[in-house]
Amino acid sequence: MDADWIEHRRADDGERVGWMKPVDGGFVAIDLLGRPRTEAVDWLSAEETLDELGLRYLAEPHELRLDDGGWLRVRIAEVAPGTVRVKKDDWGDMTAPQIFYTVDFPVSEGQLRPLKR
Repeated sequence: MDADWIEHRRADDGERVGWMKPVDGGFVAIDLLGRPRTEAVDWLSAEETLDELGLRYLAEPHELRLDDGGWLRVRIAEVAPGTVRVKKDDWGDMTAPQIFYTVDFPVSEGQLRPLKR
């Protein structure tokens, strides 16, 4: 996370939904995975983008690229400033071993991508 990023929290519940990065007199909306969601826009547009995006994308299944180049179905387990952890999708099996991976931040699409349906 860059030192100049400005944290954005939703007004209605105070939940952190991303950051605004100052760029060329405007702001780029950055999601919780560290991915830009807009080009440089005005402050209000960046806020609206992050508020609308919310957190729902974090609940969707994703794919993690493994060291061998293969893809593993995962769920995002933890997102904190500068830290993202995912876990192997166990399909809700309470007896399955919990296997976690720490993902580099910001998270690239080449490393972690939404599951194609």
